[in-house]
Amino acid sequence: MQTIDKFNFSGQKAFVRVDFNVPLDEKFNITDDTRIRAAIPTLKKILSDGGSLIIASHLGRPDGVTGKYSLKHILGRISELLGIPVEFANDCLGTEAVEKSAALKAGQALLLENLRFYAAEEGKPRGLAKDAPEEEVAAAKKAEKANQKEMAKQLASYATVYVNDAFGTAHRAHASTAIIADYFDVEHKLFGYLMQNEIDAVEKVLKNTVHPFTAIMGGSKVSSKIDIIENLLTKVDNLIIAGGMTYTFTKALGGKIGNSIVEDDKLELALSLIRKAKENNVNLVLAVDAKIADNFSNDANTQIVPADEIPEGWEGLDIGPETEKKFAAVIEASKTILWNGPTGVFEFENFTGGSKAVGMAIVKATDNGAFSLIGGGDSVACVNKFGIAGKMSYVSTGGGALLEFIEGKVLPGIKAIRGY
Repeated sequence: MQTIDKFNFSGQKAFVRVDFNVPLDEKFNITDDTRIRAAIPTLKKILSDGGSLIIASHLGRPDGVTGKYSLKHILGRISELLGIPVEFANDCLGTEAVEKSAALKAGQALLLENLRFYAAEEGKPRGLAKDAPEEEVAAAKKAEKANQKEMAKQLASYATVYVNDAFGTAHRAHASTAIIADYFDVEHKLFGYLMQNEIDAVEKVLKNTVHPFTAIMGGSKVSSKIDIIENLLTKVDNLIIAGGMTYTFTKALGGKIGNSIVEDDKLELALSLIRKAKENNVNLVLAVDAKIADNFSNDANTQIVPADEIPEGWEGLDIGPETEKKFAAVIEASKTILWNGPTGVFEFENFTGGSKAVGMAIVKATDNGAFSLIGGGDSVACVNKFGIAGKMSYVSTGGGALLEFIEGKVLPGIKAIRGY
């Protein structure tokens, strides 16, 4: 497989799929340019080699062409970070895109308009009635798949080399993230630096693990983390359960959880995961105390109680101090750490303590030589909020893609380049 470090882009026209799906305010100002900055090393490498750039991305979830989701809004910031004026094509498939791509010279860059303005990018038909007959739905899907292939073929025709640097969309088999790779030979399709770093980080955690390996899994629902937890139970030494799903496990074990969030239909599942942990000699770590509130509010009355003795009318919104110590002891003794999901409602200032304690324990372990991977939107938001992102080994830019990768799934965007 070709690598970006070894590839010389001199005289090459590179189609680079990035993930510039950045948040914008009501005046279309970028409120967080992390994803743009993350791709700049790849883009600069191509330019410095003497290549030219065709930059492609999606923004938001548009249903057709709409100014709100135009990539024009981020053109200025891309130009600023690259240090050159970036051209813009008002369409990703129209005559302007074809002509401007063809006219690119070495050291020049072009940004195409939002790929998802076309339904063909995702390969999903739009505008079908909810009660459309099955035959009509099937025909529409078949037609859109054909359109998707045509879109990929045209995008590929703009360039001599394809670079995928969009890990955040690697779990989607879209025209520009997977299918386009079919139109380039093995020597002319490769990962960008960001994509390669993401793959390396996950594979270091899951395949080249240094033990003890601890995973901290947060989030409100067990149901959304079943596949991840089951995959991890064959790999980790310690599995810390945190966040709202704590209370499903606690209730399954006969504890009282008051008004805490719970999935009553997943109690048996929680018990089966506890059994699997024992069968695999995994230390399953649950909260022993909780910081509870009489209302879902930052200003609610609070108290610390045993995690399995939460009174009616109260709900757990974070872990308590004894649990903070318990989690920290496990984390600090680890050599590989994966953190996905906060310990509580960290958006409320009065309930950030548990997540911050976990974050600081990971910092300490990392300082002592552990490899720490932080992934999943809320975990990333946590380390950014606490100012400790730079003290972690790797902070992932992927949300759904990272979670599916950890689950053990083959991601289309990765398979399209390396074949597996």
